[in-house]
Amino acid sequence: MSTTLSQRPQLKHLTAILDNLKQRGTHFKLRILEDEQGPVCTYDGKKVINLASNNYLGLCNHPLLREAALEATKTYGVGSGAVRTIAGTMKIHMDLEEKIARFKNVEACVVFQSGFTANAGTVSSILGKEDFIISDELNHASIIDGARLSRAKIKVFRHKDVAHAEEQLKEVANEPGRKLIITDGVFSMDGDIGPVDKLCDLADKYGAIMMVDDAHASGVLGRNGRGSIDHFGCHGRVDIQVGTLSKAIGALGGYVCGSRDLIDYLYHRARPFLFSTSHPPSVAATCIAAFDLLENEPERIDRLWSNTRYFKEQLGRIGFDIGGVTTPASETPITPIIIGDGKKTMDFSKALFDAGVMATGIAFPTVPEGKARIRTIMTSEHTKDQLDQALDTLEKTAKKLGILS
Repeated sequence: MSTTLSQRPQLKHLTAILDNLKQRGTHFKLRILEDEQGPVCTYDGKKVINLASNNYLGLCNHPLLREAALEATKTYGVGSGAVRTIAGTMKIHMDLEEKIARFKNVEACVVFQSGFTANAGTVSSILGKEDFIISDELNHASIIDGARLSRAKIKVFRHKDVAHAEEQLKEVANEPGRKLIITDGVFSMDGDIGPVDKLCDLADKYGAIMMVDDAHASGVLGRNGRGSIDHFGCHGRVDIQVGTLSKAIGALGGYVCGSRDLIDYLYHRARPFLFSTSHPPSVAATCIAAFDLLENEPERIDRLWSNTRYFKEQLGRIGFDIGGVTTPASETPITPIIIGDGKKTMDFSKALFDAGVMATGIAFPTVPEGKARIRTIMTSEHTKDQLDQALDTLEKTAKKLGILS
């Protein structure tokens, strides 16, 4: 009888870690989606109201995006066949980058295989060990990994604390090397908006590079969803804008926007770009169609914000802790329900699923110990009836588990 890898002692330490997660009640299994990503869908054979998706504008299954994907597949095939720098740059890839650059009001854009690689590949390629990174403590993991890969010296400022960020800059102002200030536009766990305008002031004052990860802001904030830079009126003041094609855009990938020289440099030095096969043409075509929709159907964003305001108001009325005292207050369609204890949070998430609501539990190490939460996300496609049903389920389940009295 052959020995499987799971039985070999070389990876026994992984089993011990998993056992510990199970004992603490924070171990999870992947839920399997059996139909399309929508406000109501089927996971693990159960129909649920979906409060966990990043499909903010319902574009994952929009008929125009489907049509664009099918037409591109018929015309160009299912794959590009190579990395961009060898034989894998198709005209449709260039069309997408030009479309995004115009939308974001910048000179140029480069598309990556994911938002994670866009962040990590950019930070790690533009800085070196003599440089400094001034980073918000709640920045996304891809920023943290990119900072580590760059070998630059990392200085972390308290969340959204601009004065503390300036203290960090003052400490290194006379040191040789470049300085990079980096923040999320919208923070993915708390749903609050980064102080982009005030950090731009610091970048101007100290001659620092300014970088914003707008993954959860693109398609949500600003005119027609142009993001946090547009929201704050900071065009021309942010050197590096990172976005995603996997959330509001409804498909897959990430991108970096900036000057032509920045993008040309990333073509030559960003390792994820250099060593990953380019997007299938169907994905590029889908994203082009999505940006057309952002321009032509602003009512989707209006619906998203209407649902967001209603849902937050009702969660507060019910008595849930949705941030604002010891946790940042949500300002966007991401609204955390703060529970605190990791096991209690995961039990709550499971009970909600059993009752017909998909709302994901988030615990350490994704968030700090004692800050576990149910993260809820609104979309433009939720109906008021669906929201009311979800709210009723949230309230009844929380009372049943003793989370609410």
